[in-house]
Amino acid sequence: MTAVAPASPHVPAARAAAPALAATVCAMVSVQTGASLAVLLFDRVSPAGTAWLRLSCAAVLLLLWTRPRIRRLPRRDLGAAAALGGASAVMTLCSFQAIDRLPLGTVSAVEFAGPLLVAVAGSRRRADLCWPLLALAGVLLLTRPWEASADWPGIGFALGAAVGLAGYILLTQRVGDRLPGQQGVALATAAAALCTGVVAAGGAQADWFDPGVLAVTALAAVLLPILPHLLELFALRRLTAGAFGTLMSLEPAVATGIGFVVLSQRPDALQAAGVALVCVAGTAACRSGTRDAPPLPTADQPAAAPLPPCPER
Repeated sequence: MTAVAPASPHVPAARAAAPALAATVCAMVSVQTGASLAVLLFDRVSPAGTAWLRLSCAAVLLLLWTRPRIRRLPRRDLGAAAALGGASAVMTLCSFQAIDRLPLGTVSAVEFAGPLLVAVAGSRRRADLCWPLLALAGVLLLTRPWEASADWPGIGFALGAAVGLAGYILLTQRVGDRLPGQQGVALATAAAALCTGVVAAGGAQADWFDPGVLAVTALAAVLLPILPHLLELFALRRLTAGAFGTLMSLEPAVATGIGFVVLSQRPDALQAAGVALVCVAGTAACRSGTRDAPPLPTADQPAAAPLPPCPER
């Protein structure tokens, strides 16, 4: 697991970790607030158009910040970034289509099945298989597929977002190992914008370039993914992977709260219970699924690549 940054000898460990805990919570709030802002644009811009505009704004900001030297990068590294961009495009497109049909907390909980399966797949203990089953029970309470009013297209899009999120996590590790700094994130976001543009081009409308729409889109791009990335990077340098993953497991609950405050989406008792089950399953999977830190490098042996957090958006 990621090593904890040593605290000052005069500062208690809990106090030293407090800024990292606050940063993680702020990252989750930023992600879900950015997603809720996207919903406000669906009346003027389609979900696919909203995804393209947000990713394009984020790509422009990230490319101006990192200024990657593409010509000097190996084709293999560029291919990894492109693959990550494809996974991000699938995740974003499916997520926005699902949010257009289902409550924000429900979509977040269903999406969490992707990283939860990634985390459990690396475990060799049979007991850990109960956590995906517990999460599945929570998802069933949220989506209620046995009811005639169940939104099957929305559920399908949410599951597609979960698959895209799982691929995003696996490919992020590969891109992070190949490309230094934030270059991989910038190039992958640009590739995702191109992929979503192909899907969204057929429904282009004049409202896409309205100043008000662009302003909300730019704010949403800062809230997701730029600000969460910086906050999570700050937190991961100070928390173990297990602590970080346990906090991130609360994101469906955060999404439910944001949906209630911003979008007036009030969950009933069964939906609240479903969110609770998903959060418990994610917390347990993180606690039992973390790995030990790589050995410290010797004089003639380079340091191993940092381990990825468990599970993340």
